[in-house]
Amino acid sequence: MENTNFTLIFDFVLDQFGTDVNIFWVFYILNLIFSIIAYKLGFARKLPMLKSIVVYILLAIGVYILTIFSIFQMPITESLVVISIVLGIYRFRLHRERSSQE
Repeated sequence: MENTNFTLIFDFVLDQFGTDVNIFWVFYILNLIFSIIAYKLGFARKLPMLKSIVVYILLAIGVYILTIFSIFQMPITESLVVISIVLGIYRFRLHRERSSQE
């Protein structure tokens, strides 16, 4: 039977830090960082300050829920990394395309 474990980051954090640290908060911070990157690269619009604060508060609440899935060894953090990379490549190519048209 083949091992289909896609939780590379979970395994890495567990190997490096063991269970001594509070793994939930490590994954919460990682998920929050990658979610903010994905939001800024793919979905962010210029908003007034108060609306931006509300969006980031709601993002932090949503990431809390996503982190629970990460702890159950679902590849949430890995998916956020891939999403951030793909959106970064998209934004880079879009910027390059727009600058070449000018």
